[in-house]
Amino acid sequence: MNRSLLRLCCLLVGTAIQAETLTIHDDAELQAAIRQLKNGTVLKIASGVYRAGHHVSGIENLTIEAADPNHPPTFQGSSTGWQFSRCPQLTLRHLKITGQTLNGLNLDDGSDLKNLVPNITIEHVEISDIGPTGNHDGIKCSGLTGLTLRACTITGWGGQGIDFVGCHQSLITGCRLIGKDGFSASAGIQLKGGTSHVTVEKCYFKNAGQRPLNVGGSTGLAYFRPQGALHEAQNIILRDNIIEGSPCAAAFVGVDGAEFTANTILFPEKWIFRILQETQEAGFAPCRNVLVKDNRICFRRAQVQTDINIGSHTAAETFRFETNHWFAEDQPQASQPKLPTPEKDGIYGRDPRQG
Repeated sequence: MNRSLLRLCCLLVGTAIQAETLTIHDDAELQAAIRQLKNGTVLKIASGVYRAGHHVSGIENLTIEAADPNHPPTFQGSSTGWQFSRCPQLTLRHLKITGQTLNGLNLDDGSDLKNLVPNITIEHVEISDIGPTGNHDGIKCSGLTGLTLRACTITGWGGQGIDFVGCHQSLITGCRLIGKDGFSASAGIQLKGGTSHVTVEKCYFKNAGQRPLNVGGSTGLAYFRPQGALHEAQNIILRDNIIEGSPCAAAFVGVDGAEFTANTILFPEKWIFRILQETQEAGFAPCRNVLVKDNRICFRRAQVQTDINIGSHTAAETFRFETNHWFAEDQPQASQPKLPTPEKDGIYGRDPRQG
């Protein structure tokens, strides 16, 4: 056996020795396990209520999951439920996090803006009652790549249900974001700070903040990943979602390239879409290059007088609208919207819910 192969085998054996599976039954066992975490550890947590406020840093390939997925453990109270800093290959499954004053779940790069944290998976996690007011998020993500959020439910938050700052090559799929009375809820999902190549699909939004989908936003230059990016968001795909209620369905804010396709919009309260530019530093691309296609849009003219809210310093003329199905329920004859560019093959005045 040559020396390189021997070294590789030793590393693999060492990794196997380090990895362990622990079943946790109470707070004392959880605290002890967190103090002794190794790369590759699997924590299986029994059902029950646990204290929150846990911070894990620099552990690779960590899995934290319910011992019984049908009876997930609940992490309650504190300022943040769980924070993971620079934990690549992290997996969280079948957990409940509730009642935090700052953030429910915080996933970050430890402020190392040049090195993204790869391959985190969050599945079947329920987060509720975060804030209730102010910039406090259900799931806060900073400086990640290859992140998957799957089948998570977030109800009641102060800032964003899911907030991406400088995240890339990631997927949000099958999630539910439900607003609650008494929670300020700025946005449902927000993608900003240089975020790129993110897909949001098959999600359900109900009264999910002022902007259920905030594609872009406003970020201080010091927090962009990568530094020097000249867009808030780029190459974003939003498809097959259902967006119900809220002042608008989606806001495009300093995004350079997005597709909004095959979504269902139900009764926005003021506008259907917003096209805005909040970051206006030198060299920043104006909000531009968005395709809006094959969507089903039901609204009421009593609520929506301005179809598209267009702000200054945008390039709304680069938006393209194709084969969308528009229906004003209370005034079908007034279904055709006023758009910044002519629509190709739009359908107006027929209820898309009727097939």
